[in-house]
Amino acid sequence: MDLRGFLKDVPDFPEPGIIFKDISPLLADPDAFAEAVECMSAPFCDMGITAVAGIDSRGFLFGPSIAQKLDSGFVMIRKAGKLPGATIGVDYDLEYGSDRLEMVDGVIDELDRVLLIDDVLATGGTLGAAFELMSAAGAKVAGVSVLVDLVGLNGRSKLPDVPLHAQIEVN
Repeated sequence: MDLRGFLKDVPDFPEPGIIFKDISPLLADPDAFAEAVECMSAPFCDMGITAVAGIDSRGFLFGPSIAQKLDSGFVMIRKAGKLPGATIGVDYDLEYGSDRLEMVDGVIDELDRVLLIDDVLATGGTLGAAFELMSAAGAKVAGVSVLVDLVGLNGRSKLPDVPLHAQIEVN
């Protein structure tokens, strides 16, 4: 199945000049969604993944299903202030300011092999911060899986050298 056909271009969102890749049509089609989960998890089936970490918010859409496929747990990586109890976090810079990612303290540790999940790899800032967060928790990032890589933005160059799977590459 060609999943590229389920992406919808939305011009000038979230600001003028940006062409947003909307995954809503893919999520609305059960066969396309199942295919996306299968494709995003398959390269990591034999890597001993113990935790799948989904990045707020669209990583949450794929992460739990991928975790189930890999027989592992699911960890939420959220924007600051969204999780209860003790958290650990990292601050990171964006093109237009800064942000913070957090996760519940103690849900992963140095024994975990983590697969990071997000819908789109753009500039690499958010995924880079997720790597930092996993390192702060002592876990090893074993790989990254995204639905779409916006290759023209060269986000891969900002990430550590681990297996990275993108089901769809877009210029």
